[in-house]
Amino acid sequence: MTDISTLKIDGVRYIVTMDSDRRIVADGSVVITGNRISQVGKASDLSSVAVDRTIDGAGMVLTPGFVNGHMHISYAHAARGLFPDDLGAEYLPNVFRLQQAMTAEDEYSTSLLAIVELLKYGTTTFIDPGTTTHLDQCLAAYDQAGCRIVIGRSVQDRANPLNLPVYETDDAIRVTEEVMSLAESVSSGLVSAWSMPFSAEFCSPELLAACDRIASDHETRSTLHFTNGARWIEECRRTHGCSPTEYLDQCGILNPRMTLAHCLGIGADEARLIADRGTAVVMCPTAAVKGGAGTSANGLLPELLEYGATVGLGTDAGNNSNLLETLRSVYLAAVLYKDGRRDVGMIPAETALELGTIGGAAALGMGDMVGSIEPGKAADLVLFDTRRAEWGALHNPINNLVYNADGRSVHTVIVDGKVVVADHRPLFVDEAALVEEVQERGEALLKRTSVAFPPRWPVV
Repeated sequence: MTDISTLKIDGVRYIVTMDSDRRIVADGSVVITGNRISQVGKASDLSSVAVDRTIDGAGMVLTPGFVNGHMHISYAHAARGLFPDDLGAEYLPNVFRLQQAMTAEDEYSTSLLAIVELLKYGTTTFIDPGTTTHLDQCLAAYDQAGCRIVIGRSVQDRANPLNLPVYETDDAIRVTEEVMSLAESVSSGLVSAWSMPFSAEFCSPELLAACDRIASDHETRSTLHFTNGARWIEECRRTHGCSPTEYLDQCGILNPRMTLAHCLGIGADEARLIADRGTAVVMCPTAAVKGGAGTSANGLLPELLEYGATVGLGTDAGNNSNLLETLRSVYLAAVLYKDGRRDVGMIPAETALELGTIGGAAALGMGDMVGSIEPGKAADLVLFDTRRAEWGALHNPINNLVYNADGRSVHTVIVDGKVVVADHRPLFVDEAALVEEVQERGEALLKRTSVAFPPRWPVV
């Protein structure tokens, strides 16, 4: 990575600022001082600004770094593409069985490869929702890559069918507290920690309340998986006399400190309650459509937005959505509900792009730091090369970004003022060598766990 004091991205074809006026600056420039954006404007107006380094923005579209609000980074790449689509109830237990068999070295390498993929395709801020086992060692991967990441420790104190470890309640609370201290020890300022109870289904009310208290005490946030199947919905009705969302409210955790991941299996009244309580939502359309969740017909993203909820996007892990590209989730958000509702007015391209940038930042409580290109904000920026076939012809950069661009055209990525990807290449690691290493580690992991799902077609 290159340390710089001042940097100008000059002569950019279009700067998609995502500022409060949603300005698009044609033939513009951005000046970065240290790790912050200091000036944004027309290239002609900033031509006399003296800087230490200049990046030529000709033929480029500049956007804020994308925000991925739910992405398990540590374990999926070692077994990516292994599982059949129709594995059903066996899927998640196998996933977490493999995850718990990984060594610290395995997790370091797979986390680093996931981060390479995220950064190369323009995601600069993301949450790993607590399923990294060897956090101490993986902190080195985060630091090496220079990414902006939220970490935590996924905890649960009830038996569950997913092979997740069951903590004593006091131990789960202690572990959650310890993660806060771990993040605070990182000097870069790019790592933060949240409370991360896995789900209300697998956590006692006492643990849920304690996690919320810890988040409040540390002035941070909480997240949990909120995928509501028929069994959990019925249990909430039978045991608590309410819906899953109302149960969270009864537990006191449906509040502005909470970000709900997935948010499937809810009704319109629940969507309104989420919005009324100021609770944020991160939806993962890439995982939902691959998992056959019915989100295009039954997902309530349009309603959540209509009711005023803060909503961002994620991709989930690389072995259930099988991809980590936040821009793909942006695309799906823009098209799924048009088709499912048979209404082309659903989720315009502009709204979808907001969900992956400024809206996603707000869902993580980082709206004052990232998600737009404005003076004073962190310099997390992405340059797309529009001189590629998938960009032509370019008349409306928002439509091109959402509907026809993808991560292949990401040319340069800057995080906190440092260039981490240049000319499509990560600067912090030998990508080809890392891919080969993860392949070897994945094969060794499957061998020692005896997990095998061979291809359905013959390999000869």
